[in-house]
Amino acid sequence: MSCCGSGAMAPNTIETIATAPFDGQKPGTSGLRKSVGVFQQPHYSENFIQSGLTAGLGDKLKGASLAVGGDGRFFCKEAAQLIIKIAAANGVSKVVIGQNGILSTPACSHIIRKRQLCGGFILTASHNPGGPKGDFGIKYNIENGGPAPEAITNEIYEISKSISEYKIVPNLKVDLEKLGTYKYKICGSEFTVEVIDSTADYVEFMKTIFDFTTIKKYLQSQKVLFNAMSGVTGPYLRKIFVEEMGLSHDCCLNCDPLPDFGGKHPDPNLTYAKDLVDIMEEGKHDFAAAFDGDGDRNMILGHKAFFVTPCDSLAVLAANLDCIPYFKENGVKGFARSMPTSEAVDKVAQLAGKECYQVPTGWKFFGNLMDAGKINLCGEESFGTGSDHIREKDGIWAALAWLSVLANSGKSVKDLLFDHWTVYGRNFFTRYDYENVSSDAGDKMMELLTKLIEDPKTKSMTFSDPTGKSYKMSHLDNFEYKDPIDGSISKNQGIRFLFEDGSRIIYRLSGTGSSGATIRIYVEGYEKYANPQFYYQDAQEVLKPLVTIALRTSKLKELTGREEPTVIT
Repeated sequence: MSCCGSGAMAPNTIETIATAPFDGQKPGTSGLRKSVGVFQQPHYSENFIQSGLTAGLGDKLKGASLAVGGDGRFFCKEAAQLIIKIAAANGVSKVVIGQNGILSTPACSHIIRKRQLCGGFILTASHNPGGPKGDFGIKYNIENGGPAPEAITNEIYEISKSISEYKIVPNLKVDLEKLGTYKYKICGSEFTVEVIDSTADYVEFMKTIFDFTTIKKYLQSQKVLFNAMSGVTGPYLRKIFVEEMGLSHDCCLNCDPLPDFGGKHPDPNLTYAKDLVDIMEEGKHDFAAAFDGDGDRNMILGHKAFFVTPCDSLAVLAANLDCIPYFKENGVKGFARSMPTSEAVDKVAQLAGKECYQVPTGWKFFGNLMDAGKINLCGEESFGTGSDHIREKDGIWAALAWLSVLANSGKSVKDLLFDHWTVYGRNFFTRYDYENVSSDAGDKMMELLTKLIEDPKTKSMTFSDPTGKSYKMSHLDNFEYKDPIDGSISKNQGIRFLFEDGSRIIYRLSGTGSSGATIRIYVEGYEKYANPQFYYQDAQEVLKPLVTIALRTSKLKELTGREEPTVIT
């Protein structure tokens, strides 16, 4: 079946292509992620794009307007062209896309909101490796600029299981290298593609949130580094810190977006951003930040590579929002964190008399709270921090927020943390990641833990480590969340062991990998010391007894064969 039309460059024909479902096109916490080779299979990407359009827009599909952007990883350009062709065939009226198909995830969220678009596709596997043998991902965002909620991702999956055809304009191709507006006639209807500057809208938006003059003045006396990890943030960093702030180009590292991220893992943590850590350990710089492939995650370092955990980063920002113009003008109503994230921000909320919500992992759960005006700041322990300025986490925003706090306080990163702990106490926190374990091993571990939490005897247990330190259980469950706005329920979000002294052990299988399973174990212990010097203790040493209990209880080593985690945060 086909329908002919004429376009600006060449005749365009809508074709209906017969297809068959692929197994496993179920979006995770941040879209569908698989290896590049999987997405390159004939009809595979087309099926998922068609399912996303149908589920995401429903009867609003015809005449809809969409944003499209990606992190520049391998297969982004080809996928962007596919989305344009399929959108045109389905009656979408306009696609707004970044030059060369590039838009950071935060920038894409902003553009959807600013231009009041119906939604958009973000082409990224976030912090996963790229390249021909790496990972790719497609995520559908809704009209508020945030990731699609579970009701829509579940519908995408259901459609993908029975899809028998998709529509496409196979001959339609847009020059994504040139800025401009391109108009086509598709079966009598006008279809527009607007290729925009990838950084302009976002940078102008940041100027309305932060006091760039104050930050610029502060930076004149500081030595700073920003590591884009060869991901999408490079052009944004150069635009803000070199062109706007007047810093030298050498403050921006790895700022050319590469399809394979330079062969490295674009995940801003102490393991994968070790090149930045090594430079900071030399003691020649005062502040550094690293960002992941699509620009929504961040890592903050101080002098001599003083590491700020994402949990502490969220709490410190929560306690100092009054130095940021955006919050001075709009006020602060509340905070939220993902369930595995430490309770450090809870302490800030309690002292400030504000609400602090606990949601499942996945940024989409913050969207309803933001839209309802319940929260203004939120974060995840997985290096994600953001506010209600958009509906995604935002790495560069977090770095600018930190620079605003540092400029306002006149303190170093380390002194700022020390003073914060003195007031609120310290939530010692660590996360152990076991990447690419077999799915079977991951499932068996969770089954074992499920039996434990269902056993009445466990609820009254006291756990002890080999040194004799003991922790008495106060509550255990598999975290379930009822959305206070729409009443939706999310079950099986992570097994929690909560102890009477405020310590916690959390177990989860991550939904961000492209194959196998990633087991994550989160360990937290809260301390309020009379002697402030104790706050400088190493978190791994303080938490060693709890880590021992966590590993022994889960039988992780026996079930997975792993002696050590892939990454320790």
